[in-house]
Amino acid sequence: MSPSRREAFLFWLKLGFISFGGPAGQIAIMHREIVERRRWLAEQPFMNALNFCMLLPGPEALQLAIYLGWRFHGALGGVVAGLCFIVPAIVLLLGLSFVYAVHGSVPAIAALLFGLQATVVALVVQALWRIGRRALVAPMHFVIAAVAWVVMSWKLVPFPLLLLAAAVTGALMRRAAQQPVAFAATAFPWRALVIGIALWAIPAALVLSLAGRDSLYAHVYGFFTSAALVTFGGAYSVLAWVSQQAVEVHGWLTQAQTVTGLALAETTPGPLIIVLQFIGFMAGWNAPGAAGAAVTATTSALLASWATFLPSFVFILVGAPYVERLTAIPRLAGALSGITAAAVGVIASLAGAFATTVFIPAGPAAPQWSAIAIAALALVMLLRTRLDVLWIIAGGALAGFLVVFFG
Repeated sequence: MSPSRREAFLFWLKLGFISFGGPAGQIAIMHREIVERRRWLAEQPFMNALNFCMLLPGPEALQLAIYLGWRFHGALGGVVAGLCFIVPAIVLLLGLSFVYAVHGSVPAIAALLFGLQATVVALVVQALWRIGRRALVAPMHFVIAAVAWVVMSWKLVPFPLLLLAAAVTGALMRRAAQQPVAFAATAFPWRALVIGIALWAIPAALVLSLAGRDSLYAHVYGFFTSAALVTFGGAYSVLAWVSQQAVEVHGWLTQAQTVTGLALAETTPGPLIIVLQFIGFMAGWNAPGAAGAAVTATTSALLASWATFLPSFVFILVGAPYVERLTAIPRLAGALSGITAAAVGVIASLAGAFATTVFIPAGPAAPQWSAIAIAALALVMLLRTRLDVLWIIAGGALAGFLVVFFG
């Protein structure tokens, strides 16, 4: 039995405030509440929707929420579900970003951030282990992961080209279906596509007309739009490329600030890809211009979020009628397996970059043994216990505080 609009709204709003723990935890909450407890949807349609969302770029938990909202109450239901899922995270991270930018150099705050940064390295390594176990199921997957690590570590080819090559390799590995599956004809949702394009184009036009094509705002909007379209393999995967571009190419922030942004994103509900909002915020804070740091940072942060999340709404509201059809194509599943295998190598490069920044900021001759110890302890807790990740993050921050002031 489908929920009423009021029941659905209250559920999505609650989810937006309790969806900690990354996509696995968020999907588990939706499955438990929607399929098992409330029985709003059967098991197979839920799994078909999840498989469809995993084929798309963008945060799969957000896209699953949008799809379920669409299934219950049409396009408006999908929009409401998606907004409830991400708005609390956007507001909370914006507040945390200001706290970091204004007070990050205060000794007590810096000590907490020291522990958080070490814990983030452990979180990335845990993600590497978790995704690797699921993704590397054939010898060619190991080859794809190794090539992706080399390509990302040495910046040999652009990230989108790497994903394309991995997708093609994965698709070629998967045999086509013996018998084509017949589906009823479905009218294409042109209205959703046109509205989605307009919602992207309006801010772009305003930015170009008011600030110019060479402004920070234009660069931020364009860059995070492209990032949203290649967000395969999860937030950690795309963050490896985004951090390279934001730090080394655009010079918007430092690698250490990227690590801090990921730590702050881990403490908020909603999709982890919200870390891109922090990167947009720091881009504006570090290059404020005439408008001032607060205005520039807030504007660039919101532009980053809009560009990051809007495609997910468009993909789902346009593609929702084709869920059954697309999830039945073996080649698409093979392409996804190739991309996920590449994500293992990409995340490995991110782990190496973050570990270098946190553990040996002054070079190999002067390692930060206390940071290494905090990361190692956090990793053991993540892999060997069922303790909620928020408690581990809090413990890492406390450990950093104790080390700095009493170590």
